[in-house]
Amino acid sequence: MESSRVVEALWDRIQARDWDGVAGLVAEDAVVEWPVSGERIVGRENYVAVNREYPEGWAIRVLRIVAAGDEVVSEVEVPHEGVGVFRAASFWTVRDGRIVRGREYWTTYGADPRPQWRVPFVEPM
Repeated sequence: MESSRVVEALWDRIQARDWDGVAGLVAEDAVVEWPVSGERIVGRENYVAVNREYPEGWAIRVLRIVAAGDEVVSEVEVPHEGVGVFRAASFWTVRDGRIVRGREYWTTYGADPRPQWRVPFVEPM
């Protein structure tokens, strides 16, 4: 499977809560890092468990997927009832049809408020 299709299928299967399907796309020894929270997920079982155990009330909307060979970048929006809207920029490495490495930057709207000095140069989104 083409690397961009692997990442597209990953998000589709996470949205569907198809945990066996997610496991089929992730290498047994995959490593996924979340630098914002300072966490590293080592291994397919842990990656699937972290996603499976996340509290319900969320949905995933894929905004874009860009690939260059085995390197894939995805951007998703994840509204979560009662919690807010999350965004993630994810950088994946895919080999032989499986994700072997990932680095994801998760944030919420307003988590990084603009400093006052930038106000004259920017406009709110």
